[in-house]
Amino acid sequence: MDRREAWKQTVRELCFGNDSSDEEDNLFLATVTTFHESSATQRGAWGGSVPGRRRIQRNRLEGHQRLFNDYFADPPVYPDYIFRRRFRMKRDLYLKIVKAVADHDPWFQQRRNAAGELRLSALQKVTVAFRMLSYDAPADSLDEYLQLGEATIIESMRWFVWAIVGVFGDEYLHSLNEEDTTRLIAINERRGFPGMLGSIDCSLNDINVLHRSHLLDNLAAGVAPQVQYSINGHQYTMGYYLADGIYPEWATFMKPISCPLGRKRQHFVIQQAAVRKDVERAFGVLQSRFPIVRGATRI
Repeated sequence: MDRREAWKQTVRELCFGNDSSDEEDNLFLATVTTFHESSATQRGAWGGSVPGRRRIQRNRLEGHQRLFNDYFADPPVYPDYIFRRRFRMKRDLYLKIVKAVADHDPWFQQRRNAAGELRLSALQKVTVAFRMLSYDAPADSLDEYLQLGEATIIESMRWFVWAIVGVFGDEYLHSLNEEDTTRLIAINERRGFPGMLGSIDCSLNDINVLHRSHLLDNLAAGVAPQVQYSINGHQYTMGYYLADGIYPEWATFMKPISCPLGRKRQHFVIQQAAVRKDVERAFGVLQSRFPIVRGATRI
C-alpha cells in the first residue's frame, strides 16, 4: 500500500470506523477525489506550483555553510578586521544580536519543512537584513551568495526590524530617564554648558525632526526633564537642547545669536556651534556605516 492509499485508509477509519458499508466507501472516495481536484485548482490560483512559473532550486544549506565558513568558523576565511568592515561591528556583538533576535522571535529559528528539510538559518536571515542596512542593497542582489529568494529577503528585513525594536527598544529607544539626565548634565557642564541635555538634529531636513521623532513628544509639549543648575547666580530647573536657527522659539532650545555683537556674544556663538556639531558628526558616522540612514530603503 502506497502513502496515498494508506492516508485514505486512515481517514476512512476516522470518518466511518472499521465497519463501513460500500455506500459509505463510495461516498468517501467521491469526497476525496473532489477534495484533491479542488486543492489542485487552488494551488494553481493562490500558491504552490503556479503554471508557467519557473521554480528556482536554491541550496539553502550550502548558503548557510558558505556564510559560516567565511565569517564564523574557527578559523574563518575572513579575519576580524574584514568582518568589522563588512558587518559594521565586531563579531561578538553581531552574534549577540543574532541570538537575541532568534530567542525573541521563533521566525528566525532554523526549522524543518514538511518534507523534513532544514530551512534557512538565523545567520542567513539576519545577515541579509544587515547587508541591506549596511549597503542599502536591493534584495535581489543578495540571492546568489546566501541562497535566499527576493521575497524571503524582504520578509527577513521586516521581521528583523520588528525584532530589534522588540528586543532593544526599551533600552535604546526611550526618552531620557533620570540616569541619562544626570550623566548628560555632568558631561555638558564640563564643556561649558550647564543644564544642557544634548543637541537636536537628524539625517533628514532639520525642520522634520520634531514631527517624526516620538522621543521628542514631551519636548514638543513644552515639557523637559527637571534639573538643577546655576548660571551667573541665577537658578534654573529646566534642561535645554542646542539647536540651530531653523528651530522654533521654545524655552527648551538654545539657538545661536544672529549677528552677534561684542566678543562675549561672538565667543558664545562659536562655542555653541562647536558643541552642536557633535550630533551632526554622529549622524555623519552613522551614514557612512549604514547608508540606509540617508533615506528610506526601497525594498
